Amino acid sequence: MTDRLLHWAELDPDRLWIAERAADGTWRRMTYGQGAQAIRGVGAGLLASGLSAERPLLILSGNSIAHAVMTLGAQIVGVPSAALSPAYALSGEDRGKLAQVVAQLTPGMVFADHAARYLPAIAATLAPDIPLVCLSGGGGRPVLAFDALCRTEWGAEAHAAYQAVGPQTVAKFLFTSGTTGSPKAVIQTHGMLCANQTMVELAYDFLAEEPPVLVDWAPWNHTASGNKVFNMAIQHGGAYYIDDGRPTPDGIARTLRNLREVAPTWYFNVPLGFQHLIEAIEADETLAAHFFSRLRMLMYAGAGMSQPVWDRLSALARKHGRPDLPIVSGLGATETGPFALYHADRKEGPGNIGIPAVGVTLKLVPQEGKLEARLKSPSITPGYWRDPGLTAQAFDEEGFYKLGDALRFAVPGDASAGFVFDGRLAENFKLASGTWVTVGPLRTALVDAMGGLISDAVIAGEGRDDLRALLVPNWAALGGGPEARALLARRLADHAARATGSASRIVAAMVLVEPLNFDRGEVTDKGSVNQRAVLRERADLVAALWSDAPDVIRIEEA
Repeated sequence: MTDRLLHWAELDPDRLWIAERAADGTWRRMTYGQGAQAIRGVGAGLLASGLSAERPLLILSGNSIAHAVMTLGAQIVGVPSAALSPAYALSGEDRGKLAQVVAQLTPGMVFADHAARYLPAIAATLAPDIPLVCLSGGGGRPVLAFDALCRTEWGAEAHAAYQAVGPQTVAKFLFTSGTTGSPKAVIQTHGMLCANQTMVELAYDFLAEEPPVLVDWAPWNHTASGNKVFNMAIQHGGAYYIDDGRPTPDGIARTLRNLREVAPTWYFNVPLGFQHLIEAIEADETLAAHFFSRLRMLMYAGAGMSQPVWDRLSALARKHGRPDLPIVSGLGATETGPFALYHADRKEGPGNIGIPAVGVTLKLVPQEGKLEARLKSPSITPGYWRDPGLTAQAFDEEGFYKLGDALRFAVPGDASAGFVFDGRLAENFKLASGTWVTVGPLRTALVDAMGGLISDAVIAGEGRDDLRALLVPNWAALGGGPEARALLARRLADHAARATGSASRIVAAMVLVEPLNFDRGEVTDKGSVNQRAVLRERADLVAALWSDAPDVIRIEEA
């Protein structure tokens, strides 16, 4: 990917590469030419500091221009980096996850943009001789100024290291816990990243027609943005605007400010983010017209989009002259680069995750009455860093990566019509009757039935006679008081009336008042809910679902 950045720097050095909001609210910008110069300097400086695959760069920072330069500066000379969620260091917990990551990686340097808030965690987990790179706020250990690092001379040693980088060279590590709760260092090679971008280019023809303009908030410590979207701009010489907003009632205001100024050509969000966005653009004709003015595609991932959100988004696109605008999804994982299954055409509703991308082989294996997806492609990870046992478990006897997700044909027997997500096998369970419950589709159906009152749900009932749920509320739509409870009861009863049996009939529910907790693994910083973790961490509430507790809402109340 650094070769692509150098290509654009040579072809059009003044072209905008990346932009972020400065403290005064203006856009701070970096061109491809400026980026190439800074990345070379950082790469030479990291080599001079003795960094290598055995002593990689640890990044504790949100998305920023400096973060981007440090990542690519490491990559250009074959030094891996690992960007962690800032919450690993900033949480009030015991920093156990951060300590596990440090033990796995043995980093030789840490980058923390404005370091003061990270210093307690750094001091608690990293040896005092590990140098710190920062823009401000360093102290208590060797400190290198970011600006000075960018000005390091690109000499013969750096150039030789650059020439030695090949497809198998480790570019970075991305951490994922899946259902285990323990961070796993997923190896990302240069070959993986480049192959994945070729797949994206072959899937989305419009990327070759004009350089993309991206307005993106999703964290770079996740594969969706840190690999796919970040590299998509570089691959095509596009502009990446770092959105300082979030898909929350408070954070969406900053996203809307950015979208009023920058009209994207390709836009990604999680379904909850689209829900907040829809509410704003339905009430603001000027914002809506600007947002849709040059869009070529909308993409959702991280969770299933409900039919009500899909319908409102489609109606807005039609209203603003874009009736054929594709609203797409896909399927992948940190281990797959992530791009694996996709569709680029307009569908009639949410749920279809498409077909395998060019270069991807999909194998469907019967498991527990479902079809488990297994993948092979040039963008599949070689494994987990320093963990051959875990690597061996991740692949089957034919070398296919075991995704752990179940799929079903969108049209029975017709693979060309795409596939529908049919749940994570690790989330599924049996009722006391021995009946299997497929959790993923049931969660999506329940969210649909609630009509925007909830953003997600957690299904409980393993070993029980019936199913009950913990509801993640959308407080803006739900409100409070007896009216809200009565409305939830009616929607729950309607959903239960359409059930085809005990494995799809939810008879009671409870609203989660306390927000989901990142530190306990209940939710990622991208907003994805971990069903197993919530059931584990809220065992008292799960038990209360089968009690006479007054907070339990029952279908009989409708």
